[in-house]
Amino acid sequence: MSVLNDEAIFLGSAATPQYLRLDMANRHGLVTGATGTGKTVTLQILAEGFSRAGVPVFCADIKGDLSGLATAGEAKDFLLKRAAAIGLDDYRFEASPAVFWDLFGKAGHPVRTTISEMGPVLLARLLELNDTQEGVLAIAFRFADDEGLAILDLKDLRALMLHVSDEAATLSRTYGRVSPASVAAIQRALLVLEEQGADHFFGEPALSIADLMRTRDGRGVVNVLDATALMMRPRLYATFLLWLLSELFEELPEVGDPDKPGLVFFFDEAHLLFDDAPAALIDRIEQVVRLIRSKGVGVYFVTQNPLDVPETVLGQLGNRVQHALRAFTPRDQKAVRSAAETFRPNPALDTAAVITELGVGEALVSTLGEKGVPSMVERTLIRPPSGRLGPLTEAERAALVAASPMGAKYDAPLDRESAYEVLQKRAAAAAAEPADAPAEAPKRESEPQDDEQRGAVTRLWWFLFGGPKRRRLTGTQRAARSAARSMAAEAGGRVGRALGGASGARLGKQIARGVLGGILRR
Repeated sequence: MSVLNDEAIFLGSAATPQYLRLDMANRHGLVTGATGTGKTVTLQILAEGFSRAGVPVFCADIKGDLSGLATAGEAKDFLLKRAAAIGLDDYRFEASPAVFWDLFGKAGHPVRTTISEMGPVLLARLLELNDTQEGVLAIAFRFADDEGLAILDLKDLRALMLHVSDEAATLSRTYGRVSPASVAAIQRALLVLEEQGADHFFGEPALSIADLMRTRDGRGVVNVLDATALMMRPRLYATFLLWLLSELFEELPEVGDPDKPGLVFFFDEAHLLFDDAPAALIDRIEQVVRLIRSKGVGVYFVTQNPLDVPETVLGQLGNRVQHALRAFTPRDQKAVRSAAETFRPNPALDTAAVITELGVGEALVSTLGEKGVPSMVERTLIRPPSGRLGPLTEAERAALVAASPMGAKYDAPLDRESAYEVLQKRAAAAAAEPADAPAEAPKRESEPQDDEQRGAVTRLWWFLFGGPKRRRLTGTQRAARSAARSMAAEAGGRVGRALGGASGARLGKQIARGVLGGILRR
């Protein structure tokens, strides 16, 4: 029996050989099972099989064990016995072409993206912001777009948020209310994210999707993301993989149903993607999984329990490999029943019972056949891998990283002018401008110069013309008001004419105010 024919990947042997058809591989899949039941080995043989078929692969290496596929395995007795038991006559040990990546740039080439490419929605999830804070973050992104500010790294975003805080009143009139408390909360979250080492992830050069879809000598390159340290930051891990999946969806063209995928994407520890995810995000993931197959991408979720994956997403996963589950608790028993119900029944198997009886390296397998019809579930002995069963040494990994052509492109960071530099220049230019003293408003010549005069004018105005609420005056009061008007005008006019000029006019008005003040006081 051959390892691979032109149309399928050999998975293992049951009553009949079990294959994964390449033309159905973009219909996605699910690999589940308890810890220690063989999920990682299944992931390795799938990655090796796709690579031999010329299909590039992206997978996260949670424990470091997957790195072994980059070198040929060793002829160990239990591997040879497994190959003989399933009739794998041409079993051989060989390495798969691999490129190692690491968000922190230590165990592989750095993986970077820009803040702008990630966008406010995914960034808000990464920062664990509430709805109000997410709204303020969206305003900051919109303002940056309108101003042509490139947000590449965390220092750009911090500078932008500081500017948004300083200009909150102005921006609130244009974009909506900017709460200083929300800005402060975002700044604190950015500080925490930076302390966790996420500043290595944001910047340039940003990862190009095309560099994940390479072949070498006719074999697909396996892109291995070292996630041993990344798993200490599960929110960053899940957000990164979701971003990458979204980028594939956005950038790749429609290809329909190809003879084989253009890329296969393995999402290990998939429960981290869905834990505490809002309904809107779950809907987005479902949409991407449903539509990305037409871009030639197969997505395979790897997790311990099938209940970790929402039903709306689970229904999109046509190829299933189920390793053993343990039914010690009511939740475990529910998971067993749920897993059994997702398979096409086999009259020869009690699926729910077999799930709890599977040994290490055994699995229930059901894959899509012609026209997308799932095969009946079969208890399958999984084939042994061709690469090393276990991790590379540090020296072996370092040698492969040093020889990789990706180093020249991604190892050295870039720091071009972006929002931080632009806003710094604007602040410096504003500080350099001389502060023009505001011109003092000229005093009107007729304006009273002291409190007593202001009080006199106010009382006169009320007496002569009434206030906001006009008073009803008696006949005697109306006559007195008329006499006062005449007296004021006559007194002011006489003095003004006697002295002449502007000075005489001013003095006449002051005398009039004094005369009227005396009348009002009496």
